[in-house]
Amino acid sequence: MELDERKRKILGSIVEAYIRTGEPVSSKAVMERLGFSVSSATIRNEMANLFDRGLLEQPHTSAGRVPSHLGYRFYIDELLQCQPLTQQERDEIDALFNVRNPDPDQLLEDAAQVLADSTQCAAVSYTVTPNTVKVRRIEIIPVSHHTVMILVMASNGVIRSKLCRVEFLVSQKICEFFTTFSNSRLDGRSVEQVTMEYMNSVAVALDEYSRAFAPVLIGIYELCKQINDGQFYYAGTNNLLAYQEFRPRGYELLNLLEHRDAMMHILAGHQKGTRVTIGKENQDQELVQSAVLVANYPIGQRGQGAIGIIGPVRMNYAKVIPRVEYFAQLLSKMLSDSYEEQ
Repeated sequence: MELDERKRKILGSIVEAYIRTGEPVSSKAVMERLGFSVSSATIRNEMANLFDRGLLEQPHTSAGRVPSHLGYRFYIDELLQCQPLTQQERDEIDALFNVRNPDPDQLLEDAAQVLADSTQCAAVSYTVTPNTVKVRRIEIIPVSHHTVMILVMASNGVIRSKLCRVEFLVSQKICEFFTTFSNSRLDGRSVEQVTMEYMNSVAVALDEYSRAFAPVLIGIYELCKQINDGQFYYAGTNNLLAYQEFRPRGYELLNLLEHRDAMMHILAGHQKGTRVTIGKENQDQELVQSAVLVANYPIGQRGQGAIGIIGPVRMNYAKVIPRVEYFAQLLSKMLSDSYEEQ
């Protein structure tokens, strides 16, 4: 869509004013903001033309206009001028993650929380596990007479654990035996290859003990699957309740954000780099009043992750996009370094 310079400035002014105030923007406000040496009637005509093109909307009987989702799209693609983070802002973010050997899980969880707090939106952070990640170590630890703790450590630094109840009487000797047995079969094996079929073949090797150890084998499989599925964290969902546009369907939106598979499907559809989907561009009905901003980043040679936010369509893109991209750069470096050390 082609717009002349005056229409572009008027549309940009309306979008930025609405982002700032959340109130419909009048022709008078546009004149005062831009200082055009034209009449108010001329500005109104230009706004009417933008309305006819579908770039502006008129809420109810208000004399002012607000950007349509198409107007936001034009603004982001054609008019947006991002505001780079200051050195102080970068230093403040760096200080939050100034850890020599960061735990990947904690790093991703903290990143989501910090980004949610700094943008007042909901934030998501996730990674996709490359097929090069292997089982590094398995530990079976006695907890009680009929309970053990299973720990699976992967080559990318991720650790998963769970309690498992068994029928036999737990002892240190039995746990040491099964720890040795499990590592002989799984140490160095790709977590992607730890399938239920493979675990069935492991059970066969236990012969008459296979039934007794079946719960532990299933537990190991489930933990390996969790690692292979990648890491996913979200934070700041309650931030969305502060925005008036989310109140009619706030429950549905919060429910969507809490479902990992649904969110992974939404986020995985985003292309490399940074992408923003506006309102009705989102296929899920719960997101038609939302903007979804996702920045993808590489982890080492084969891994990948992404961090992003879900917020109102009228979010401050000029400030938020550089912040999300900086988080992506930081996570890429820290997680890549962590993988190499492992």
